[in-house]
Amino acid sequence: MRSSPKHNLTHQLTHNLGMSIVKGDYPVGSGLPSEAELCLQYDVSRSATREAVKMLSAKGLISSRPKQGILVLPESTWNMFDTDVLSWILNSKPSLTLLKEFTQVRAAIEPEAAALASLNATDEQIGEIEKALNRMADADKGLDDPLDADIAFHTAILLASGNRFIAQLTDFIGTALRVSIRYTNRIKGVPGADVQKHADIFNTIKSRNPELARDCVSTILDEALALIDSQLNP
Repeated sequence: MRSSPKHNLTHQLTHNLGMSIVKGDYPVGSGLPSEAELCLQYDVSRSATREAVKMLSAKGLISSRPKQGILVLPESTWNMFDTDVLSWILNSKPSLTLLKEFTQVRAAIEPEAAALASLNATDEQIGEIEKALNRMADADKGLDDPLDADIAFHTAILLASGNRFIAQLTDFIGTALRVSIRYTNRIKGVPGADVQKHADIFNTIKSRNPELARDCVSTILDEALALIDSQLNP
């Protein structure tokens, strides 16, 4: 089903304003133009503008109240698990500190997700992890996209964990992986991930060994954290 023109305009305005706020074009505590001014500035309807303001408020970027206007809120109120917010931040001002914090979140979640996948994954889900691993091997030969294949591997494990809360983190982790994997591979001077280390993870999950699965994922995330720390503290 196609999106309506109003929906598209609302989404585009939300994106444009969100990026501007994240980049600092509208500093914290300052006001955004009024809804009427935004309508003129972006040539959109009042209803589309009102929806965009509601969406940005729900994401924690702004507050909009009568007589107060539209105020930009501090970063501490932004919903970092919102994939739009995360994408805006990573695409406008990715910092090593932010990438480190994200990798620490991965280190808290993904080893356990792999251990759970080794216990709970269906044959079909094991097949999805293996398919992503094969894509990574193909990417090494220039036959697939290394970043997409790597992300597919890690998100397939989250989905195979059998935990509904972990499964719902796939969009969040996939969004941030798109920046963090590219960055760590650039530091290492390689185009893609170490396929053998990912094969080790797959094999521990397939052999239903939760302890080894947990350890294998922890190993690659500890390496990523050490790599980021080496750049933060050269």
